[in-house]
Amino acid sequence: MAVMIDKIRRDLRVFLFLVAALVLFGLIFIYSSSSIFALEKFGSAHFFLKKQLFYCFVGLCGFVTFAKVSLEFWKRYTPWLFLGSLFLTALTLIPQIGLKCHGSNRWLNIGGFGFQPSEFLKLFLFMYIGFFLERKESRITSFAHSYLPFIFIWGITFLILLKQPDFGSVVTIFVTSVIIFFVAQFNMIYLLVTLALTIPAGIFLIFTKSYRLARILIFLNPWADPQGKGFQIIQSLIAIGSGSLFGLGISNSKQKFFYLPMQHTDFIFPIIAEETGFIGACVLIFLYLTLCFFGLRLLVKFSSPFAFFTTLGFVVFLTLQAVINLMVTTGLLPTKGLGLPFVSYGGTALISYLCMAGLISNFAHRCK
Repeated sequence: MAVMIDKIRRDLRVFLFLVAALVLFGLIFIYSSSSIFALEKFGSAHFFLKKQLFYCFVGLCGFVTFAKVSLEFWKRYTPWLFLGSLFLTALTLIPQIGLKCHGSNRWLNIGGFGFQPSEFLKLFLFMYIGFFLERKESRITSFAHSYLPFIFIWGITFLILLKQPDFGSVVTIFVTSVIIFFVAQFNMIYLLVTLALTIPAGIFLIFTKSYRLARILIFLNPWADPQGKGFQIIQSLIAIGSGSLFGLGISNSKQKFFYLPMQHTDFIFPIIAEETGFIGACVLIFLYLTLCFFGLRLLVKFSSPFAFFTTLGFVVFLTLQAVINLMVTTGLLPTKGLGLPFVSYGGTALISYLCMAGLISNFAHRCK
């Protein structure tokens, strides 16, 4: 038993080291990629770096809270935390308190403080799935007592997210949830029917919003509109290609001079590739793959279904979002509006990710 605990502690240290490395990676390149834009718009090259450092501090407080508070507390209040985050996400649709940015109502403005509640919704949703599966572990073959409640939860959650709109979050939550249900050994018929129904649903969602269809068409041929809708992905590919093997050097990016939009958020990876080259890009990808590997190594040692399935949700979600972002910025997927976990600029997202890491640490320390 002592040997098993030592292995868990060792894997946890590596996992947390990788989280810290990604956060540090992000701080370096948030400053590098945003300094010119921040200087032009806010008069300070350090504007976004300072804000991300503040969010990092808040995230560390969240990490400690989720790592130290008893698991009994999280189990007891997880359903209420999920419902609260769902309610806050729904409030973004109210014009008086919702903030609209880049065409989406994803932020709340309460007391002059803006945040993105859907990031906390993801955190508490995966916690709720773990909580639910622990409570219903012996009844997962029952449609009425296991799968039907999640169809209802999906429906409400996805309806709110699509109204923002946040199609990328819908995709990541749905895929992550299906993977969790597959591992939990839900009836395969339910999962296959669900996956089959997503095809016409996805087509319907694409054709009912012209901008989604435009993204598909631009993805197929961005050079059809190089100065318009295809501009961002073309500039992204130019940045990645300009990095060559070893890159232009940190802070020496040319694309950050107002060529590449969203260069410190969704499209930070092209700047990283431009400045550090193929080698730097491979290091970043290696960090994500290793984070996934050690996250999975940890969860297979957890005997509690709540710990196992919650950690599985966190690890799959973080890995999936990283993969989608990398594929989008390299032209392998249409644009989705998803950042790189721990790396892209975004305060609420960083706080949520560090809370996930904190809860995984909690699971590992209380594993017996």
